[in-house]
Amino acid sequence: MQLHRRKYLLMRSAFPAGARRAEFRLRAALPMVAAALLIQAAGHSEGLFSRHKKEAAVPPAPKPAVAASQPPAFSIPVEPLGFFGPGAIYQGQRDSLVSLDFFDEDHLLFTFHAPGLIRRQGNPGIEGDVHQVRAIAILLPDGTITAEALWTLHDRGRYLWMLRDGSFLLRSENDLQTGGASLELKQAFHFQGPLLWVEMDPLQHWIVTNSREPAESKPGPGDVPSPTTASATISGESPAGPAKSDIVLRILHRESGRVMLVSHVRGTLHLPINADGYLEALRGKGREWIVNLRRFTGGERIVGKVDSVCSPSLEFVSQSEVLATTCNPDGSRWMFALSTEGKVLWSAAALSTQIWPRMVMAPNGLRLARETLLVSHNVDATSPLSFDDVKAQVVEVYDAADGRRILMVQASPVLDGGGNVAISPSGKRVAVLNAGAIQVFELPEPVPSPHGYGEHGVQ
Repeated sequence: MQLHRRKYLLMRSAFPAGARRAEFRLRAALPMVAAALLIQAAGHSEGLFSRHKKEAAVPPAPKPAVAASQPPAFSIPVEPLGFFGPGAIYQGQRDSLVSLDFFDEDHLLFTFHAPGLIRRQGNPGIEGDVHQVRAIAILLPDGTITAEALWTLHDRGRYLWMLRDGSFLLRSENDLQTGGASLELKQAFHFQGPLLWVEMDPLQHWIVTNSREPAESKPGPGDVPSPTTASATISGESPAGPAKSDIVLRILHRESGRVMLVSHVRGTLHLPINADGYLEALRGKGREWIVNLRRFTGGERIVGKVDSVCSPSLEFVSQSEVLATTCNPDGSRWMFALSTEGKVLWSAAALSTQIWPRMVMAPNGLRLARETLLVSHNVDATSPLSFDDVKAQVVEVYDAADGRRILMVQASPVLDGGGNVAISPSGKRVAVLNAGAIQVFELPEPVPSPHGYGEHGVQ
């Protein structure tokens, strides 16, 4: 206090006496000026406050970076459901904070991270990050809540996969659980260590799992087994050496639990499969890559060849259609749709300023959604990505038969972990989390598959 007073006196002494007298007169006049202002405000309070209200009105929403190709048929506000956009701390982490899924044409499952209910343990984005997810079943189009639940999860990876029969799979620590419209859970598979990743073939007969299990551990009662008769080495992975990897990849029959393949791999591995086998990208000459289908029963078949400066991303759209996403030297991308018989069905270009693509397939294989981040410049070693460079999250929906784009819309808030887009079983409805609501878009009938496959991809 004394120090501040000394500083004030030093500053005051630096001004001439005339200025100090003027300062004194001003300070003496301040109470009278304040009283006059209060009297004036009292006489015009209604007009003053009405002007203040107009000035403090909520500003109009910013113009979307991407113009929607059509308006939604209806929207369901998400704030009354308890959802609020995640904070900036999650940007760039690619965490799965939301999952939006169709039970059927008229029922949605909306699940989202519920912050603050359990204090984090460990570091964000890794095992031991205990948090809770709120699950809400919603009737369309009026938004009636038909069931609610609260689930505890243990990391920030993808946690939910919808099944064709209206049930779903939930990944939680060592378990893979099943649930339905009531949101009640029951255990389907138990692993000897944390379950890290799950994916299925388009017909959902087979499940690919990646789990962390110490090499010396032995399965206990109820654990998923590792039969020696199913041991195999996935193409591109080295056989297990003296120091075995503790990541175990399995292919399981979903209904019976039979283990068809077990392999120790160096890290969590994406393995695109259909009911016949799994895909691999084999390097050819120069920028050429060979898309190869390795059959579960033995043998292999070349599906096609693509040019790419990076290893192409491969996904099954349906039992008979493969989507290969490639990289061009200028940073742009191409999507090539290939039939499993080796024909190029269609191709489409993607801008170099659209990054981190994620694919969402319609259950019937007739439509697909591509979700990307739209950024302000090409991202490379000399121009790294800052989250300030992200302009929007873009959703594009294509007919799988001919590659025609039928919907383009923005998603917000930007969720780089995905989960904010869903396609209904018929492919005629698309739900997008955007602008404080779940927006549902009505689309025309999908183009039929040229391969003669029915609604569920079965001849």
